[in-house]
Amino acid sequence: MKIHEYQAKELFKSYHIPIPRGAVAKTPEEALHVAEQIGPGPYVLKAQVHAGGRGRAGGIRVVNDLKEIHKTARDMFGKRLVTHQTGADGKLVQALLVEEELVGMKEIYLGITIDRQKACPVVLASAEGGIEIEKLAIENPEKVRSEIIDPCIGLRPFQVKKIFYQLGLGGDFFREVSGAITNMYRLFYEKDCSLAEINPFVLTKAGRCTALDGKLIFDDNALYRHPDINVLRDTYQEDSLEVEASRYNLNYIKLNGTVGCMVNGAGLAMATMDLIKLVGAEPANFLDVGGGATKETVKEGFKLLLYDKNVVMIFINIFGGILRCDTLAQGVVEAAKELVVSLPIVVRLEGTNVEEGRRILVTSGLSLSIAEDLKDAATKVKEALMRMAQRA
Repeated sequence: MKIHEYQAKELFKSYHIPIPRGAVAKTPEEALHVAEQIGPGPYVLKAQVHAGGRGRAGGIRVVNDLKEIHKTARDMFGKRLVTHQTGADGKLVQALLVEEELVGMKEIYLGITIDRQKACPVVLASAEGGIEIEKLAIENPEKVRSEIIDPCIGLRPFQVKKIFYQLGLGGDFFREVSGAITNMYRLFYEKDCSLAEINPFVLTKAGRCTALDGKLIFDDNALYRHPDINVLRDTYQEDSLEVEASRYNLNYIKLNGTVGCMVNGAGLAMATMDLIKLVGAEPANFLDVGGGATKETVKEGFKLLLYDKNVVMIFINIFGGILRCDTLAQGVVEAAKELVVSLPIVVRLEGTNVEEGRRILVTSGLSLSIAEDLKDAATKVKEALMRMAQRA
């Protein structure tokens, strides 16, 4: 789960990580009030959306005095910010973070995430903060330092010192930078984050160190332990279909293709998407209904595929184990009764009660193709797409 920058900074503050003076505003009037509380400018107005690249898209603006605050805030509120991470539709700006402007003599990057290969947290640090860390890691990997943390032991003081000296910073900043690294790991660990990031962490000539920008992402599977974090969720910044899927505990991720997929099991879902790409198409989603899905869960999952305006056909690929094939078939049929289904559907079923599942689908009156195996399914998906292309 993602949260806004202002929410991340409030958590930083509670963990004694320094942040700029400022606050969130929901109206131009509130933005002006926050600026007045800060004192003399300049000020920075930052659009609060779940996307990177805000600066290039006009989502971060520097304002010199109070006279400009209200006008600039009014221009930013209600606009859809389009960045390389939002897609063409962009994200609606409903809040602004108003802060004092800080100019640092040095900017560094600090981040903590999970190293999937080593199954451990890893601290990432770079002396070149303020730029896209992904791009830096690809073009100049030697400039990104990493330190693996044993989760049973935690971040040790010698590791903090090692990171600090690898950054090539002067000793005057040791206390502030090492404190930020230590406290950020404590936040990462205690709140079950999958990513904690400060970019940049600025060092000023006055000896002040501050998290100028921050990002926190939390493990969805651990949110039940953190009701204080769960309430920070902003569903207006999320894809509406993904929000709907979460209501039924469906593992759903919206993609950019046109073939809607319904599968049980993450491995089979990945193989299904590969199969779709193999026949020259693109999957419209990742949808794993899970091994313990009920008829109701399947019905709601099928509805998600139909609600996606980009979906031109549906491919259902189920291996019945705990989720029986007849349960899947009943859910699909019930969903089709509630909605008008005009899309071609290809279904491949194997496993528990497969014959009963196929019988339910065949006698349902739905226009669908039953595949005998994966090879046959791939052929039927390709043929359906070719027929649609010819009609277009």
